[in-house]
Amino acid sequence: MASRFAISPLIETMHAQWVLAGRYPAGANGPWVARWRETYQKLVAEHPVLRASAVISGNKGDANVDFVAPPPTAVDVPFEAELAAMRATPLETAHGEIRRALAARPPVPDWIRELLLGPDVVRRFAAAYEALWREILSHDWPRFRAVLQRDVAQRAGRLAAYGWQAALEDLRPNVRWHRSGRIEVELTTRRGTHRLDGKGLLFLPSAFMGAIGTYLEDAWPYALVYPVRGLAAAPPAPDADLAALIGRSRARILAELAEPATTTQLAALLGQSLGTTGGHLAALRRTGVIVGTRVGRSVLYTRTPLGEALING
Repeated sequence: MASRFAISPLIETMHAQWVLAGRYPAGANGPWVARWRETYQKLVAEHPVLRASAVISGNKGDANVDFVAPPPTAVDVPFEAELAAMRATPLETAHGEIRRALAARPPVPDWIRELLLGPDVVRRFAAAYEALWREILSHDWPRFRAVLQRDVAQRAGRLAAYGWQAALEDLRPNVRWHRSGRIEVELTTRRGTHRLDGKGLLFLPSAFMGAIGTYLEDAWPYALVYPVRGLAAAPPAPDADLAALIGRSRARILAELAEPATTTQLAALLGQSLGTTGGHLAALRRTGVIVGTRVGRSVLYTRTPLGEALING
């Protein structure tokens, strides 16, 4: 099976831009959007291509391009490597995708068409997304990445123990595993229903998107974007009585373990050092309220029945 899970900081930068622009609901990221809205508006003034991108990116149907944030080639590619791949897009490829997207929608203002079909459109997108990453998303990426990694680790654990059906069972009804060994995704667009026909699929969790999205052009790897489990909101506030009993930090860790997580992920989510988080986890493990399970090179921590009883009062 060629299908696998991966994380794409460049695709998440694109998704964050859609949410910051008000084109998609912020959901649990509402406070984050409010904090960065003014910075985003300044970037839009500096990079007009961010306004123009609305006509070719993040739309329903065929009015979209893929070159601005193509699917990654590995499981956890750094933003800089993905941006370099985007910068290397041949101009004719970018213009071809843009023309197809523009043909699928009503006429756009002349300035937008001229910008998008200009000779430096790839450079403009790369500069705008680099600024978005540097000025906004990179500041909170450790926390977002921890949420995404936690989802991937949990699904990879299910995959290893029970197979693809268990790993995909709670994604969406239009994502199905067949006993014949194929994953099928049905997405009705202007081009009809797409079937993978045995081609591998890249599964990309997103902290910003609340619905399924796909990359189904033959020029790119087939990929499916799905809403991450446990959206990237602030850590839940621990119960005051529980915090008084075991300490605020350990209570916060126990609250976060509503979803399994590693030491690194919890440290990023809570803004602690690895040593501090590891010490708290060791104490919680010794008292029997959490348990660790090795998945590949990582250890995933989950609450025990005793831990569930404590967190639920």
